[in-house]
Formats: sequence, C-alpha cells, structure tokens
Amino acid sequence: MKFDEVDSYFRGLMQISELERIDVSMNGLQVSAGDGDASGFEIGKIAFAVDACMESFQRAREQGADMLLVHHGLYWGRPLRIDGSHYRRLKYLIENNMMLYASHLPLDMHPEFGNNAGICAALGVKSPEPFGEYHGIKIGFKGDLPESSSIDQVLDKLGLTADRALSVLPFGTDKIKSVAVISGGGPSDVNQAIEEDVDLYITGDASHSIYHTCLENRINLISGGHYHTEIWGVRLLAERTRNDLGLETVFIDVPTGL
Repeated sequence: MKFDEVDSYFRGLMQISELERIDVSMNGLQVSAGDGDASGFEIGKIAFAVDACMESFQRAREQGADMLLVHHGLYWGRPLRIDGSHYRRLKYLIENNMMLYASHLPLDMHPEFGNNAGICAALGVKSPEPFGEYHGIKIGFKGDLPESSSIDQVLDKLGLTADRALSVLPFGTDKIKSVAVISGGGPSDVNQAIEEDVDLYITGDASHSIYHTCLENRINLISGGHYHTEIWGVRLLAERTRNDLGLETVFIDVPTGL
C-alpha cells in the first residue's frame, strides 16, 4: 500500500490535522523514505512503539518494517541541531529507508483505541465520558467501574502491583467506584478529578507536589508509569490497522520502567 493511502487512513481515523494548534509534537510524517518521495513509497509492514529511539528503530528494522509509528516522536515544538544522538537516529532511518510517523495527543484521546480509552476498557469502565481539559479539549476519560474495587484490584487489571507502579497514594475510599484517566504526564490534573468527585485518578508520572493535595482531599491516585500508561494506544492502533488495511503490523516493546 502506498504511503499516501496509509497517511489518509490515519488522518481519517485520528484528529492529526485538527490538533496541530495545541500539540507541538509534529504529528504525522516526521521522516520520509524513498529518496524523500513519501506519497509513492510502498508500505508492506508497520511497526508500532511508544518512543522514537534507536532501540525501537533497530528492532523495527529487524522485523522488516517499512514504517514505524510512535506515540513520542522526535520533535517537540523547537528545531533540533542535527548532531549527536539526533543525527544518528536520522541517519539510521534514512540509510535503512524506513519512515517515521508520530501520533501524540490524537492517540491519547481517541475514544476507541487511545491510551486513555484502552485503560478504561481494561478496567471495564461503563460508558466513559471525556475528562481532563487541556487547551480547551478533553483528552482523558472518566466513568464508573462495573463493581466496587480495591486499589490492588485496579492495579492487577492494569498489569501492575504497588511495587511496580511509580507511585500509589491510597488516600481515598477503599471501595473504588469511579475512576478518571489521563495517561503519561498528567499528575497535576488530579485537581480536576477532585473537582469532579472521582474516587481514583490514574496517570503515568508521579509528582511530589500533589502528595498533600491527594492526602487532604482524600483521593486515591495511581501513577502507573509514563511508558506503561501509553502502551495501550499503540497496541490497539496496531491491531486496528491490521484489521482495516490488511497490512502486517508488530508492536515493539521497549519499556523504560518510568
């Protein structure tokens, strides 16, 4: 399948163009292939990973991928000098004729296969509603669990334990009925969960500055790790792409523990 068809598919599936005004991560094509002629480049296999790093590139190449789609790309709103590790990453992609494609906020917030939707699905959240305002757009979800659960039961459904999570603050009810989720770097958004009277807030990163806020407002919080809370979207998107386009896909797991 030619790249322009794949690009049209992803743009039709996710709000890649629509989120450009608030997302500085250069969603869409980041590194071309085929001597720079992206539109006509033939793609037979797409690898999916959380991070644009050399290990992801090398393992995608070993798997025979023509394109790597990542959640965290190479660009974050400012130009980068082409030297050091950035030079080596670009050189590797170009020499191996492999495209790099990114989907940051569009993948976080997608209601079916985004990171936050994936976490809600794993927990069995009933009728998830948008949650967590960011520049006027809600990027997370909240809702009720199918039955009251302990924080350890929630962790288990996420493939975590209290020891494996970055942080667990069990300051609220021990019978959790409602949850709110913003994957990755959203610890400060616990304030929105408090305002909306949620029993448990789930995010990726941990933060010292919210400890006493959680304690004094009696809310539970799980910081599951930035990486672990953002594997859901790329895995679900890989499956969706395989089913919709008939292309071979593979998930490249490069955990950081953070």
